Amino acid sequence: MKPFAVAILNWNGKDLLAQFLPDVIAHSKELATIYVIDNHSTDDSVAFVQEDYPDVKIIELAENYGYAGGYNKAMHQLDEELVVLLNSDIKTTKNWLAPIHQLFKDNEHLAACQPKIKDLKKPTYFEYAGAAGGFIDWLGYPFCRGRIFYEQEEDLGQYNDSREIFWATGAALVVRKNHYFNAGGLDESLFAHMEEIDLCWRMQLLDYNIMYCSTSTVYHLGGATLTVQNPKKTYLNFRNNMIIMAKNLPMIEFFAKVLIRLTLDGIAGIKFLADGQPKHTWQIVRAHFAFYSRLPKILANRKNQPKQKRLKTLHGVFKGTTIWQYFAKNNKKFSELPEKFS
Repeated sequence: MKPFAVAILNWNGKDLLAQFLPDVIAHSKELATIYVIDNHSTDDSVAFVQEDYPDVKIIELAENYGYAGGYNKAMHQLDEELVVLLNSDIKTTKNWLAPIHQLFKDNEHLAACQPKIKDLKKPTYFEYAGAAGGFIDWLGYPFCRGRIFYEQEEDLGQYNDSREIFWATGAALVVRKNHYFNAGGLDESLFAHMEEIDLCWRMQLLDYNIMYCSTSTVYHLGGATLTVQNPKKTYLNFRNNMIIMAKNLPMIEFFAKVLIRLTLDGIAGIKFLADGQPKHTWQIVRAHFAFYSRLPKILANRKNQPKQKRLKTLHGVFKGTTIWQYFAKNNKKFSELPEKFS
């Protein structure tokens, strides 16, 4: 059996499969079995794969379960130890799996890993969704090496070191299946955005490692589901960010930080208004009320989670705040942040 399953989640994505699947097959077939997980598509993408790529295995789901639900259900049908949760808009490169495989062979506690993610539209730049590995700041705001807020850095070799990180991108998320199940899999209630951050956080709470592999590179088209300018993305990002904090932070720490976040999210809403984007301001308000309505259930479910550690003990945590560094100090690159990381 090959060590990897490359699992591409598809919903009405025939055009993306036609564009990106040939490279995935060519660059992965030595180490991986390729799967297309179909979320009950209504186009002819399944027929297209069956006819043009008969060696690709297809897992057809009874309905559209979304990102988290689709992968959770398909994972039980995969026999391979290592599974790549690969977006359908990822362009792979030669030898991209071999260095990731070596990292997993060298570290049995490695639960999740990502390659270097570059922008297909601007190939010399890091891509928004993952860049050179995911981190989180003291207040729970996620960011990446190579991307803070919407500022994408050019790849000049400054992050060519494989290292531990806080979270690995869901665009090309490589997981060890047993550790994935031990951590409870992806949280289907989040619907979209930050599921991978939540999963990696829970993996770290179980003393597993998360890594970035600098010697593996893929290119991400991005925006195939929701662009960063979409108000719905604003809603999901603000809501889900508070949800994963409530799930994974020690409770005293969470309640202290959510009060600060109320103020900062309010300032973000005012900035959207000042920039002529009132729809985004309204989505922040909606996100907060949606979070408060779910908080009692989140707190009730915490008893089923692993014993909590303090955030400062986890890898990839910036002990400052990216908002202060970015807007007040004008430090817009990861390399410009103070060396205050756990």
